[in-house]
Amino acid sequence: MVAIDAPTPPRGVELNGINVISEDERKGRPRDLFWPWFASNISVLGVSYGAFVLGFGVSFWQGAIAGVIGVAASFLLCGLIAVAGKRGSAPTMVLSRAAFGVRGNKLPAALSWLLTVGWETVLVVLATLATSTVFHRLGWGGGTPTKVVALIVVSAITVVAGVIGFDLIMRVQAVITVVAGVLTLVYIGLVADHVHWHTVSALPSGSTQNVVGAFVFVMTGFGLGWVNAAADYSRYLPRRASSSGVVGWTTFGAALGPVVLLVFGLLLAGSSSDLSSAVSADPIGALTTILPTWFLVPFAVVAVLGLIGGAVLDIYSSGLALLTAGLRIPRYLAALVDGTIMVGGTIYVVFFSHNFIGPFQGFLITLGVPIAAWCGVMLADIALRRADYAQDELYDRTGRYGDVSVLPVALIVIGTALGWGLVTNTYASWLNWQGYLLDPFGLGGKSGAWQYANLGVLVALALGFVGTLLGSAQRVRRQEAQ
Repeated sequence: MVAIDAPTPPRGVELNGINVISEDERKGRPRDLFWPWFASNISVLGVSYGAFVLGFGVSFWQGAIAGVIGVAASFLLCGLIAVAGKRGSAPTMVLSRAAFGVRGNKLPAALSWLLTVGWETVLVVLATLATSTVFHRLGWGGGTPTKVVALIVVSAITVVAGVIGFDLIMRVQAVITVVAGVLTLVYIGLVADHVHWHTVSALPSGSTQNVVGAFVFVMTGFGLGWVNAAADYSRYLPRRASSSGVVGWTTFGAALGPVVLLVFGLLLAGSSSDLSSAVSADPIGALTTILPTWFLVPFAVVAVLGLIGGAVLDIYSSGLALLTAGLRIPRYLAALVDGTIMVGGTIYVVFFSHNFIGPFQGFLITLGVPIAAWCGVMLADIALRRADYAQDELYDRTGRYGDVSVLPVALIVIGTALGWGLVTNTYASWLNWQGYLLDPFGLGGKSGAWQYANLGVLVALALGFVGTLLGSAQRVRRQEAQ
């Protein structure tokens, strides 16, 4: 593919793309990772996840255990993959070439791009609709003009941060962390009197299958949605940075907000079946119904900032994934391309297709299965390596990492086929074909007890990890011996 010439970017725009970060540009400490990861996961959408989890038919304690473990475990996967960024100083999907081969890695890179572009679009859609909902409750409109202004402001912040790059993103995320963190605590304090423990504690317990389903749902909605971008921010750290620090600060920063918000969401939703039902229909807007009017504007700020925090990281990583998949343009132009797609998708959802979010979420969950398989491969590959990556050869298909590594690619294909057969997806009719292995495997079919357990995500993750650990050890040893 021929590279596309681009104009010289404005001063201050990050020039690094999928290249290895040079020694003189590596900076910071592992604790700096707290800011981007906390800001991107402090969204009040985490409160709505409490209602989503209770929708699996579990008790408060079952939901709390499944939720806390699901959040922590899924973000721990991000922390472990972030170590590769420190060891290789390249984006996540470039480091993935060590496992898949330079051209074999185009498959997971393309999947990563689709997933991150999809999520950034969903987050901007939710931010636009949240602003409209708050303005409507205040009597300030909330119709098309409000949505247009909200879309422009939210998209502008997201795209500008993605285009300018790493340094601005780190500053923006630090601000979002402080503002959103404080306002979220105020929100919890204002609505805490809506929690009725006697009602929450009386919720009936669910089956093992229900608990597993809630656990997998939380993993997919939180950490597994970020694993393919986990090393994009640790790549700027010096090689001497503590690996345990990278794992710890990434996991802590990402998981802290969701754990608190999800548990509080369980208490709120468990206290009121009406609120729980409303959240299922309108995840952000329903949370305004129990707020005093004077806090609606601060609530809009915290809701929008939290969603922007996630969208900013997504647009940055989606641009890197697009470059890794083969498009040869500067990073800032790749972010601009993704931003254009994001804005187009948001316009379509907000103004033309009010029923689009459900099917689109189904599409994202469907992509979560192959991403889980990729995550398993990547985790095992990182665990097998004892030395830092041979940087230059990550870009050379004739080098030690090769052109196409058959086993990891096959594990994604097989893991996806098995995974799709063990999940059911009710978000869209065109996904009804999933779950085709539930009956042959004796799990009761698509209407049996395991229908919503989404075992396929865990199967894909485990297959990728175990298959790589057993099948790629000698290959890794040969690579590191060169």
